[in-house]
Amino acid sequence: DWEQRKLSEVLISLQNNTLSRVNLMSETGVAKNVHYGDVLIKFGDILDVSKEKLPMISDESILKKYKASFLQNGDVIVADTAEDSSVGKCSEIIGLNDEIVLSGLHTIPYRPVEKFASGYLGYYLNSSAYHNQLIPLMQGIKVMSISKSAMQNTYIIYPKLEEEQAKIGQYFSQLDNLITLHQRL
Repeated sequence: DWEQRKLSEVLISLQNNTLSRVNLMSETGVAKNVHYGDVLIKFGDILDVSKEKLPMISDESILKKYKASFLQNGDVIVADTAEDSSVGKCSEIIGLNDEIVLSGLHTIPYRPVEKFASGYLGYYLNSSAYHNQLIPLMQGIKVMSISKSAMQNTYIIYPKLEEEQAKIGQYFSQLDNLITLHQRL
């Protein structure tokens, strides 16, 4: 049994920070930062923050300002700007323990209203079934972008049973691992 609902009914947006790459440190800081460029190029559908090296925020005053938007496992970060139609590419957060992670410049961080199985949203929101809804909503000439308000009326389709969502997430995760293995050969 599947459910089809508007994004605005399934995900709530959190606040992103406006720090450019220049304002981030590479080694130490008070919080990790997910940069839109890394979502577009470096990270896949799933971002395991325990395994990836993320740029750091050193300014402690930022933490107070964005406290309500500290990311959690299951949150999804959408890149809202790109030089092509990869706008809307996203990464689902996993592997988060007790570190603070924030969503950076040119991103839209979303939190599911209800619990989804790990991996499902990351894979679904990057699928052509979902992404094709974004293409007519993109704006720009040299740089493309998409707004939160434009995304609100897109549809998310998902199995009602969390076990089915988990099976789909695991299937695509295994497929990713298989592709990675073959690329190394």
